[in-house]
Amino acid sequence: MPNRLARETSPYLLQHANNPVDWYPWGDEAWARARAEDKPVLVSVGYAACHWCHVMERESFENDQIAALQNELVVSIKVDREERPDVDEIYMDAQQMIHGHGGWPLNVFCTPDGRPFFGGTYFPPQRRTGMPGWTDVLEGVTRAFREQRDQVEQQATQLTQHLNLRVELAGEELSESAAQVRSRAATALLESADRTHGGFGAAPKFPQPFYLQLLVQQALDETASNRNDARRHLADSLRKMAEGGIYDQLAGGFHRYAVDQIWLVPHFEKMLYDNALLIPLYLDAHRLQDASEADPLFARIARESADYLLNELQTPDGAFFASTDADSEGVEGKYFVWTRDELHELLGDGDAEIACRRWGVDVGGNWEGNSILLAAQSPEDVARWLDLPLSDVRDSLERSRRTLLEHRATRIPPATDTKIIAAWNGMAIDALAKAGAVLEEPRFIEAAERAARFILDNMRADDAGLLRIHSAGRASVDAFVEDYAAVADGMISLYEATGDESWYSEARAMIDAMIDRFWDHEGGGFFTVGRGGEELIAQRKPVQDGATPSGNSLAARALARMYALTSDGRYADLIEAMRSTFSAFLSKAPTMLGLFVSVEDWLSDHRSVALVGADDDSVLTQMRRDLWSGPPRPMVMMRRSDTETLVPQLADKMQQSGKPTAYVCQSFACSAPVHTAADLRQIIDEPLPA
Repeated sequence: MPNRLARETSPYLLQHANNPVDWYPWGDEAWARARAEDKPVLVSVGYAACHWCHVMERESFENDQIAALQNELVVSIKVDREERPDVDEIYMDAQQMIHGHGGWPLNVFCTPDGRPFFGGTYFPPQRRTGMPGWTDVLEGVTRAFREQRDQVEQQATQLTQHLNLRVELAGEELSESAAQVRSRAATALLESADRTHGGFGAAPKFPQPFYLQLLVQQALDETASNRNDARRHLADSLRKMAEGGIYDQLAGGFHRYAVDQIWLVPHFEKMLYDNALLIPLYLDAHRLQDASEADPLFARIARESADYLLNELQTPDGAFFASTDADSEGVEGKYFVWTRDELHELLGDGDAEIACRRWGVDVGGNWEGNSILLAAQSPEDVARWLDLPLSDVRDSLERSRRTLLEHRATRIPPATDTKIIAAWNGMAIDALAKAGAVLEEPRFIEAAERAARFILDNMRADDAGLLRIHSAGRASVDAFVEDYAAVADGMISLYEATGDESWYSEARAMIDAMIDRFWDHEGGGFFTVGRGGEELIAQRKPVQDGATPSGNSLAARALARMYALTSDGRYADLIEAMRSTFSAFLSKAPTMLGLFVSVEDWLSDHRSVALVGADDDSVLTQMRRDLWSGPPRPMVMMRRSDTETLVPQLADKMQQSGKPTAYVCQSFACSAPVHTAADLRQIIDEPLPA
């Protein structure tokens, strides 16, 4: 018989709807029962694409005997972390305080008023390799709750007090400039760089886009002594990832992370946000290249990853689903791997030999007897090795790619988490708008516009506020600060890519609503939950970038870009207040705030270009092409010559003598107007007079 989760819309919660565990969704009903029966509460957090969440469900939550014990001893709440990041953030912080590490599934035990006192991640059903079994944990926690209640209450009180400590209490004077903080952070990153395989650190290996974004900023700084090193490691890291098994060599798009140091074996889930964050980085690497390099890899990966979003995650209504699972038919990675015999059977011996060399498929396989495809040899190397014309090799590989994709489509695919998440869609809008502009692919911009319209039309609350989730045909959950910030940021990118000022207007309204709902007027920074939202045991202020940017980092980026468009000092003042609030982190561990550091550095010396003229003017079109193909520095603003403008920074930027006109501005000081693409190219990177 289905449990209470059957009434939910989250695909993750619905996965557990037929468990024999008496699950409750997050809400008052569960807590009221716990208080009435004086039982501990299990808050179990996961997400639809989480491999070990599925393992624990199969081993324990679907086991009738274990479920009966769990139902007897505790009140069980199941939470989708993507639906309720506010709940996840609190209990994950508690888990890290208890054990020094975290992860999902997250299983935290609480008193009936919600205070955590014990937690863990994955537990096997019975004791295994030194790990306690889930039955042991349930019995031990319940015994402590009944027989050692004073100690449990003391632990719960101490943890909750720590969770409520405001980050600004650790503030300190920070005398460094934004550029100095960024340079110090980039230098620390380069010292920890994996010079052989790219990225940072050892296994497991995550792409860490915010670290790489800091290297973009460092590479753009002509005064930085290690700018070339930053540029080189950025390119090496992105290239190694694109060549590894973490990248889907057939359909495009990145898996979540690699379990090894060399990017070969991924955890096979694919997340919307990972790809939305990596696409702009590949575009930046493409734009940072010298003309003499002409390496098409970065542009190709950005294009393929954008196509992946459109082909596999886009809904019929234009928004984007959250993720696809790691498992199919209960086996991790089964959908994605191949054998040499399969390739020969599907492709024929000639094409198969080329494909096997290109994608590293050999007799023994590279993972559990199968092969994860990777870019083992370049097409040029394959052509030389087999003594074939390069054009023949390229044609063969394209034939093979199509054939393998067609065959893969006959397999049972990983499940798709069909939630639409506002923040992640905002990131996708940003990525697609930039991809459309840089790669001159209007279809990407059109896709970004469809997603933005879906959010505006379908994810609004009765008070016109934003809602975070759209699932099973309805919107729910009041949006968090990251949702407002990411959606606004995406709409600013749409304005940059299209010149359509309605996107500017929507972004500004979203940012102003974000300030009104989430800003902490006493301590600075943005809270996760807005005014009037659900009161949890702790009020959090997200600061550290993790798998996704923190809400405050995203908010800072949206504020900085809106300041560039408006020169409204209120937006810059808020970023300055955030700098003060988070000064201890900026001083001691600036890489934790990688996106915020990049944003603040950009804001301190931002450059923008205003273009005025007719949309179809060929000179203006060339100016835009040059701006989007050059280094990723200036913000692009456009004003149609025959219309009034809503953008304050364009109010005094007029078309001169009926010619297409460009103004280059740095910190709101602008050059004399120019009228040719050549003149614009000449002045774009020159410092303007103070």
